[in-house]
Amino acid sequence: MVKTTNQSGASATAEQLGRSEFLGTESGGPIFFQPCANGPTGVTILGATGSIGLSTCEVIRHNPDRFYVHGLAAGHNVAQLFAQMREFRPARVALSDSGAAVELKAMVEGVRGDEGKALRNIEILVGEQGVCELAGDGAAGMVVGAIVGAAGLKPLLAAIKTGARICLANKEALVMSGQLFFNEVKKSGAQVLPVDSEHSAIFQCLPRDLQQNLGFCDLKGAGVAKLLLTGSGGPFRDTPVEQLAAVTVAQAINHPVWSMGPKISVDSATMMNKALEYIEARYLFNAGPDQVEIVIHPQSVIHSMVSYRDGAVLAQLGAPDMKTPIAVAMGFSERINSGVAPLDFTKVGTLTFKQPEPERYPCLYLGIEASKQGQACTTALNAANEEAVAAFLQEKLSFLGISEVVAAVLDQLSGERALSLEEILAVDAKARQLAQAEIAKRGR
Repeated sequence: MVKTTNQSGASATAEQLGRSEFLGTESGGPIFFQPCANGPTGVTILGATGSIGLSTCEVIRHNPDRFYVHGLAAGHNVAQLFAQMREFRPARVALSDSGAAVELKAMVEGVRGDEGKALRNIEILVGEQGVCELAGDGAAGMVVGAIVGAAGLKPLLAAIKTGARICLANKEALVMSGQLFFNEVKKSGAQVLPVDSEHSAIFQCLPRDLQQNLGFCDLKGAGVAKLLLTGSGGPFRDTPVEQLAAVTVAQAINHPVWSMGPKISVDSATMMNKALEYIEARYLFNAGPDQVEIVIHPQSVIHSMVSYRDGAVLAQLGAPDMKTPIAVAMGFSERINSGVAPLDFTKVGTLTFKQPEPERYPCLYLGIEASKQGQACTTALNAANEEAVAAFLQEKLSFLGISEVVAAVLDQLSGERALSLEEILAVDAKARQLAQAEIAKRGR
């Protein structure tokens, strides 16, 4: 039984705080039902000041009887985190940037009166170690993993060990750690639910026994023929291929449908995000390479589909708003208020679909191939892409240079092994070093 601390500081069991009740195992995975009705569930948000974190806060505002904020973790957005502290009064916060932590402490000290006293009671943790401590303190029944990139892996592994419900928005964690991730889930009795809109859509279209056994699903046994991941195609889906060499940062981050951070927006433009989602889907749903297919759907109304062997295809539709999949993960197995209006089908218009072109989206196909090669390749893929996208955003690399750098790194790291966490982190570091060298060769 995980011991927790409620808002008044009193010690309580996880069940007393509304923690999802663990009822045993079936086919190698945990069975969870709806959260207990004995009080609100404590939530820790990793990546609290990013787009997913802000949307999670909005879902909590709509459901104050179900959730309260135990902890908030961020990188360096002090102003946003301070505002969240004032509103939600968490027990603890963490900043990975030590300089930002100093600034936050000064802001807290500057508040007078009862509010200042309350804010000074909030513990401020610092650095990667502080973020991991918050994630793994066992005082939250639910942890939302929304730190972007490889930086989210260690905190998520710490959270899994507590046996909490993990609302997973960080696809890179699965891309890097895959089977290791779900082995830890199985050992701890934690529950992982997807927050990515595409994986949430697939999750919602699967039978209940598969929903309760993510990471160890038997798709074939459930009659599933194929998982169909949809993607908008990004801002350049209709741009002549020969013009892609001149793409600017401003153009790449201007997503036609979704509101996202710069790194994820660039990944959408290259469709590397869909490559990472392909890999994530394989791990989440225990799917073979031929059981996942990518389809471009520009309107982003159908978020993904599941094709069954009897010819039926189940699809999840909704407005392109991340609060819906967040609410699905947080409320499972109940439907809760997300604050998102339902679709008006009289205004949806035409829905179109097409296959992604290899010459337009080389990153997508690099990712699909990497998933067939194993954990080391997917780890290297993610690391090289993070470095290349960062260079592009700093205008040190061209848009087409992103896929060139990733391909070059994968060529140099073929045959590497990455099974343990230490091996995964070693491959990640090596891939980043190689990527930096490749970026220097192509630097503007």
